[in-house]
Amino acid sequence: MQSVFRIILQRLALGLLTLFVVSIVIFTAVNMLPGDFAQAILGQGATPDAVEAIRRDLGLDQPPITRYFQWLGSAVQGDLGNSFAQANFASFVGADSGVRTTVAQQIAPRFANTMFLAAVTACIAVPVSLVLGILAALFRNSVFDRATNVTTLTSISSPEFFLAYVLILFLAVLNPVLPSLSNIFEGMSFGERLEKTLLPALTLTLVVTAHMMRMTRAAIINLLASPYIEMARLKGMSPMRVIVKHALPNALAPIINVVALNLAYLITGVVVVEVVFVYPGIGQLFVDSVKIRDIPVVQACCLIFAAAYILLNLTADIMSILSNPRLRHPK
Repeated sequence: MQSVFRIILQRLALGLLTLFVVSIVIFTAVNMLPGDFAQAILGQGATPDAVEAIRRDLGLDQPPITRYFQWLGSAVQGDLGNSFAQANFASFVGADSGVRTTVAQQIAPRFANTMFLAAVTACIAVPVSLVLGILAALFRNSVFDRATNVTTLTSISSPEFFLAYVLILFLAVLNPVLPSLSNIFEGMSFGERLEKTLLPALTLTLVVTAHMMRMTRAAIINLLASPYIEMARLKGMSPMRVIVKHALPNALAPIINVVALNLAYLITGVVVVEVVFVYPGIGQLFVDSVKIRDIPVVQACCLIFAAAYILLNLTADIMSILSNPRLRHPK
């Protein structure tokens, strides 16, 4: 067990180092965006003094290295800063400035919406992909297997926005059974919220199910030639029982990895789907903030995407290690 804990600690240390490097990349990339926020707020007719006053108030006049460590130190303490776009600049025209909206206040409801979308998608995609993968392995080279492979390859090869528009065409335009826009808001019932979320969830399901199903199929087929599987067959076990009882438990490590990677995608890769369906999640907020150059919100969204992806990858690694009997019970 000591070797297991050592490997887990190594993974955790590597994850923290990766997040630190990613934070540097995020800060550098965001601050290289063209344009100037202060100039954009005041317009082309702004005086240099007014522009400089806003830059000074927002801390944009400080050196990049100073701003980076201030941002990183605040982020570690849970303070993501204040939104530039929601700031009240009335003080620069002689009035009192109001209370600014924090980045956390903006992100919290959007992140909750994205998590709800990811949860709905996962509840559909994970069981469907496991069942399809098991059936495809059980009926290898059959019509069902070939049809499933063609369908999943088509889904993998198609961009998310194309799948989204196809579903909108068939399920919202030609057969209006689901709304084409996911304009959810606070106070909606669970049923209304689920109905508005179902179409983007189905789009994401088509994307992630293909990867998970193919990995499940490949992992199980790879184990079907093992000696203990042959022994189970000779004992008279049914093919389904052999797969469920013997093949699937030993194929968990690669399946867990691909499931975790796709769950990470559901949080970090939803930008396109949220924009298509105008879903008020963190991906939509990210795009809107890039348009208006709201630097603190853009940095926070990128950091959350990176942290979620790294965390789910670490979870997959740890679960794979714990599910490996050779590591849990070394000779």
